[in-house]
Amino acid sequence: MKKSIIVSVLIMFAVVFGATAQEGKDKFMVQVDGLGCPFCAYGLEKKFKEFKGIKNVKIDIETGDFSFSYPAEKALTLGDVEKQVEKAGYTPVTAKVERANGTFEESSAAAMMQKTEGAVTKNVMVAGNCAMCEARITKAAASVNGVTDVSWDKDTKIMKVSFDAELTSLENVEKEVAVAGHDTKNHKAHTDDYGNLPACCKYERLSYKK
Repeated sequence: MKKSIIVSVLIMFAVVFGATAQEGKDKFMVQVDGLGCPFCAYGLEKKFKEFKGIKNVKIDIETGDFSFSYPAEKALTLGDVEKQVEKAGYTPVTAKVERANGTFEESSAAAMMQKTEGAVTKNVMVAGNCAMCEARITKAAASVNGVTDVSWDKDTKIMKVSFDAELTSLENVEKEVAVAGHDTKNHKAHTDDYGNLPACCKYERLSYKK
């Protein structure tokens, strides 16, 4: 009889302890663009290990879904999470968090690029390999003031970019993409910028006439 009572108490203690362990945790869910392979997922998880106390990390390469839990008392913000994704070399599309107190927060890191009347559209070759390269290239090009639309095809290696010619030029866009580590038709990325790319993004470099 005593044994059964002891077992019951232990079970109740385990249940209560387990529930308590889950309390005080914020659950973050992020949609990440650019996760093309297991190496990419490893790089993302490794970067987030810098957040001491992170638990329950889950990454779906196919969908780009990334989730984890974090101690509520550390008050981690969605902005901090998005910045960490970017530091890992990826693009946060959307981010949301379910706080330990039951409230929800949501943000969108995808900038809505407004179309400008009379925008110029140009095509230019940009070197790259994968979806991760695509996210990096388009993000770099889109960061240039005046750019209204941008896309890159990993098969043809062609970047299509629309911009306000009064605010910027194709040359400025190419320079920014080169800084991100990708050779363009007219601008070669610095050796260090190319070297900082993940292994899966190391494309065959372009040749330039001196």
